[in-house]
Amino acid sequence: MKRLWVLSLAVFALTSCANANVSVPNVGPSQIKLPIFQSGETPKFKRIVALADGSAEIVASLGYKEFLVGRDIASTMPELMNIPVDTNAHQVAIERVIAQKPDLIIIDKNTSPQSAIDTLRTSGINIVTAPGSFTLADIPMKESAIASALSVPKALSLLNSDLSKRTFPKSNVKVAFLYLRGTAAIYLVGGKGSGTDSLLSAIGLRDVGAENLNTPFTALSAEALVKMNPDVILLMTKGLDSVGGIDGLVALPGIAQTTAGKDRQIVTVDDSLLLSFGPRTSPMLPLLRDAILKVGKVVK
Repeated sequence: MKRLWVLSLAVFALTSCANANVSVPNVGPSQIKLPIFQSGETPKFKRIVALADGSAEIVASLGYKEFLVGRDIASTMPELMNIPVDTNAHQVAIERVIAQKPDLIIIDKNTSPQSAIDTLRTSGINIVTAPGSFTLADIPMKESAIASALSVPKALSLLNSDLSKRTFPKSNVKVAFLYLRGTAAIYLVGGKGSGTDSLLSAIGLRDVGAENLNTPFTALSAEALVKMNPDVILLMTKGLDSVGGIDGLVALPGIAQTTAGKDRQIVTVDDSLLLSFGPRTSPMLPLLRDAILKVGKVVK
């Protein structure tokens, strides 16, 4: 369950419902320019297929986008749109990968199916497993693993130096992260370990889900949500779309009885961005905080 956020990307192509989403503050990829560095180092590998979540973003940020010949469907930032997608609904397309003649494939524990990974291993292609990243503290480890595979320590140093050292003042604004996929009848509230708890803590806001729930995700309960009474509800963009926008969200049990629901204090973040935990995370933080604090009548 701790890795449930990956599910949002697995259903990234869900058909959006008609919604009243126009006025909802949204943090999206177009607002954040992927930081790209040039160390002058020549990478160890020249044809890279990045299938691990967020690995294509890291390779590009290290300055080696030109060596990417394939990516996973979750790497959706504008800078990578011309890189071929080598997965079908997060399942590795073996023939497509092999046809690109990569000399390195980057995977993680979420790369599947295992049979495809086994086939690629027997092909003689170098395969590196990158660690997952589910908190801000995990980002340097993931970036370091990929930079090490490429043998570009200077590029890693440049990327690490860009990590934000900014601190944010504490606020008493209460935020609840809801993971929703209405078309699949999935309605969950994020708790400790959801990933958003790390982000909200970093920007000085309260994650009332993490304060009350000891598991990363828990089935949404009207009674529990009313008790938490968030000032703001945070969702992924596709999540809000999947329940029919704000009107559909407020119609869910318990939502209308919270401060966030009554005053329609909702913030969305692009599905590929919120829990990406990579080079775009640091520049996203002030935008996320500003969006939350500017919503409605929240008490700062």
